[in-house]
Amino acid sequence: MVYTEAQAARGGAAYEAACAGCHRADLGGGTGPALKQQRFARQFAGKDLRTLFTKVATTMPRNAPGSLGDNVALDLIAYLLRENGFPAGSEELTADALDGIRVVAGMRKPPPPVGDFSYVEVVGCLTPGPQNTWLLTRASAPAAATPSGSPDTAKPLGTETFHLVDALAYAPDSDKGHKIYVRGLVIKLPDEQRLTISVFESVSPTCGE
Repeated sequence: MVYTEAQAARGGAAYEAACAGCHRADLGGGTGPALKQQRFARQFAGKDLRTLFTKVATTMPRNAPGSLGDNVALDLIAYLLRENGFPAGSEELTADALDGIRVVAGMRKPPPPVGDFSYVEVVGCLTPGPQNTWLLTRASAPAAATPSGSPDTAKPLGTETFHLVDALAYAPDSDKGHKIYVRGLVIKLPDEQRLTISVFESVSPTCGE
């Protein structure tokens, strides 16, 4: 907890202006290396932040090395720390603190909060609803998902209910009463939750735990 959210936000703006062209907006790497997750940990884990600061302040951006200034370099480090899962605190990162802070491997950025139109995954009981609709009842709370992520089909059941949009396209009659894994967009309406379907998979032929 060595930087503030405000400092990381400033760093994000500086990154977009000076760094995203080479390292990509998602830090995934382009003409410059990736700056997140395994690539970040492999290069900087076990080293103090002075190493990262020196790299940023003296060699970046590629077309104008050393032009960012120390304060912007500190903001950029705060942004990189946030995007790599290191939590914010109440005090900004300063140059004086760099030597005493080491990068720890294995941090992951926490998943984004689930809101309206979030891409999520849930498990629940496939249940017929009124007027030829299908519901996912006793469903788990929606958890943030990614299109390429591995499905977490071992989730326990919960207390949520979702109206499955376009469920008829998946021949739901054959899976009635099954424990079902669904991945899609959650749509929160005043009187119900709806879930679009991009992945529909039977986990168990019964809906017990």
